[in-house]
Amino acid sequence: MNSKQITKAFLIIFLVFIFSSSQAAAEFKQEVKKQEETAKTAEPRVLSAKDTLRINQVGSPHLSPDGQWVLHTISTKDMEDKDLKSTTHIWRFNVDGTGERQMTQGEESCTSPAWFPCGKKIAFLSSRGKGDAGSGNQEDSRKVASTQIFAMYVDGGEAWQLTHHKENIQSFEISPDGKSIVFTARDPLSEEKEKKQKEKDDAIVVDEEFRMSHLWIMDIKSKKTSRLTEGNFTVSDFRWSPDSQKIAYVSRPNTKVNESWNSDIWIVDIAEKKPMKLYENPGRDVNPRWSPDGKTIAFASDPHPYTSTMYNKLYLIPASGGGARVLLKDFDLNFFDPIWSPDGSKIYWSAGEGTTTNLFSVDVQSGEVARILAPRGGNYSWELSKDGTRWIWLHSPATWPAEIYTADIDLKNLAILTDANPWLRTENIQFGEIQTVTWKNSDGQQIEGVLTFPVGYENGKKYPLILNPHGGPSGARIESFSSSNQFFAGNDFFMFQPNFRGSVNYGQEFVNANRGKWGIVDYDDCMTGVDYCIERGWADPDRLICYGWSYGGYMSFWIVTQTDRFKAVSPGAGLSNLYSMYSTTDIPHYLAWFFGTPWNYEEMYEKLSAIRHVKNVKSPVLIMHGAEDARVPITQAVEFYQALRDLEKEVTFVKYPREGHGIREPRHQLDRLRRYLYFFAKHVNLTPISEKEWEMEKEKEKEKKKEEEKKEKVGEKSISRMMP
Repeated sequence: MNSKQITKAFLIIFLVFIFSSSQAAAEFKQEVKKQEETAKTAEPRVLSAKDTLRINQVGSPHLSPDGQWVLHTISTKDMEDKDLKSTTHIWRFNVDGTGERQMTQGEESCTSPAWFPCGKKIAFLSSRGKGDAGSGNQEDSRKVASTQIFAMYVDGGEAWQLTHHKENIQSFEISPDGKSIVFTARDPLSEEKEKKQKEKDDAIVVDEEFRMSHLWIMDIKSKKTSRLTEGNFTVSDFRWSPDSQKIAYVSRPNTKVNESWNSDIWIVDIAEKKPMKLYENPGRDVNPRWSPDGKTIAFASDPHPYTSTMYNKLYLIPASGGGARVLLKDFDLNFFDPIWSPDGSKIYWSAGEGTTTNLFSVDVQSGEVARILAPRGGNYSWELSKDGTRWIWLHSPATWPAEIYTADIDLKNLAILTDANPWLRTENIQFGEIQTVTWKNSDGQQIEGVLTFPVGYENGKKYPLILNPHGGPSGARIESFSSSNQFFAGNDFFMFQPNFRGSVNYGQEFVNANRGKWGIVDYDDCMTGVDYCIERGWADPDRLICYGWSYGGYMSFWIVTQTDRFKAVSPGAGLSNLYSMYSTTDIPHYLAWFFGTPWNYEEMYEKLSAIRHVKNVKSPVLIMHGAEDARVPITQAVEFYQALRDLEKEVTFVKYPREGHGIREPRHQLDRLRRYLYFFAKHVNLTPISEKEWEMEKEKEKEKKKEEEKKEKVGEKSISRMMP
C-alpha cells in the first residue's frame, strides 16, 4: 500500500464510521468532499520540519454526566508568532459529532476540563486570572498564583474564577454532589523563606528541604477554602468517594523523582480531616479508584522497591481497611489505571501489547481476564460512560495524528469524533507506510520492531536506513503516528525502531532480560534487526544511520564505539559514562536496579560505559543535549565530546539552553530536526526533500543581508570622501 492509498484508506474509515446521526454524516461527507477537491489542486508533498509543529494536539476527552456531550482540548501553535507560542483551549461537541464549539478563548491556555455533576457547567485550569478578584490591590495581585480553577456555563457566557489560592493549583476534582472541589497545591513559602530568597540568602540543604504538595478543599457556595492534609509528605492522584464524604489519595515521603516508587494509599474523611493509611508495601501503590458502591478501592501495586520496571498488579481492598486481594497474578503485561464498570462487576484497563495497545477487562469475582481488541496503534485516555454503554478515548493510528474515538462497550461500531488536522488532507501531505517486522536475534529469540517506509517507496529499491533505538530502556515502539518518523520518511529514509530485550509489552522476563547486559543483548537485537532489513532488500548496507534519545542516546554512544557500519551517529541526551552517571542523575535507584552501585560493581559499570571504548569511534558523531537536563546531566555529553576532540575524531556538539531531558521550545525542536536531516543526508549522499522552502527563505535572508552590507559600505565611502 503506497502513501496515497494510505491517505485514501483513512478517508474511507472516516466516512464509514464517523458520526451516528445522518445530519452529522452528511455534513462531514460534504466537508471532506470539499477538502478532497482542494487536495486535487495541491501538489503532493511531504511533511517538513515546520509542518511537524503545525500539527494540532487533541487531548483530555471527557463525557458529560448524561453521556451526550464531550469536552476536550486542542493545543495549537501560532506559526506567525516569533516564539511559535502554543496555546491550549477547551472544545465541546455532541457525542454524535454535531454542535462543535470552542468554549475558551484568549492568549492564556485553558486545560484540565471537568464537568460539574449537573452537566450545565464545566471547570478548568488557567492562568488568565489577574490577582485577587475584586480587591484591586496590587499587593494581593502579586500574591495570587497564576494557575487557578475557573468555571463557565456550557451554553455560553464568560468564565469566572473560583479559586484565589496563593500557590499554583496543580490538579482538581469536583465532588460527585457538586458542592465541593478538592485540589492539590504546593506548600507556600514561609515569610522567612520568601525574605531569604529576596536577599539571595537561600542555601539549600540537599535531601532535607522539599516543597510538598497537599490537599485543599473549597466549598463552592461559600468559596471557603481549607486544608485537608498537612505534614512531611507529598500528595497526588486523589479521588472522591461516590458519597462525597471521603477522598482516596497517594502519599509519598518526598518529591524526589528517584523515590517515586515509594508510595502508599491513604483515605481522608472530609468532616473529620483525619487521614488513614489504607495500604502500604515496600514498592509503589498508585491510582486508587472507588468502586461504584463506595465499598472497595482498586489500585495498582508492585511490591518491589527501588524500581519502576516491574509490572503492577491489580489490588482490591475494602475502603474501610483490611486485607487486599490481588488479581492479575498471571497477567504478563503491565497494569496501571483501573476503570470500574458501573455495576462494579468488572474492571477495565489498557496495556501495551507488542506494537499496539489493547483494552482488557477482569471479572472481579472470578478473576477471568478478557482482551478487547482496540484499533492498532496508540490508545489512551479511556473513559467509560456512566451507563457503561460507550467508550471515548484517544487513538493514534499509524498514519494520522491522534483523534477522539468512540465505540460501544465491546469496541464495536467505531466512530471518529474529531478532525483536528484537516490541513494534512487539503495540502495533500503524503505519509509513509508503517509495518511491524519480526526477526530472530543471535540467541534464536523472535524480536519485533516498527518500520516506517519512505514516502512513495518503490519495491526493489534500496534506501538509506535510520536505526532509532527507543528510550527507557523499559519503553517500546508501537504503530502510532510519529511526526518525526514521517519527516524522515518524507526525505527518503527508512525508520527502523526495534523493541529490543528490556522493552515492555512482551512480558516481565523480556523486560528483565537486559539487567546487567546493557549494550550486549539490546545491541545484538538492534544489529540483527538491521541485518534483516538489509536481507529483505529494503536497506542499503552502505547508507546506515543511527540516532536515539535518552537510553536511545546511550545505545547510540555504545553503537558508535562497537561498529563502523554506520555512516553517521547522533546520540541525544545519552549516557556515555555509567559510573559518573550514577551519582549525578536524579534517578540513581533506577540505574542500581540494573547494575547495583558502582562502588560494589565497578567492573560492570566500566565495561558497559561507551566512554571506555571511545578510541574505537570511526563514524562522524553529532551530539545533542539539553543544558538543564537533570535525568541525564549534560556532563555525559561533555565527557564523550572532549574525548573525541582529544582523539581528533569528527564530532559536533550542540547544547540547547533552558532545555531539560526533552526538547520543548519550538525553535529548538526545529533546529534539532533539521540538524539531524542535513547531518544524515550529507553522509549518505542524499538531497533533502522537505526543506526546500526553508532553504529558499535562508537564501533570501542571505541576499538581503548582502544588500544591507553593500549599502553600509557605500555609505561609509561617501562619508570618508566628505571628510577633510
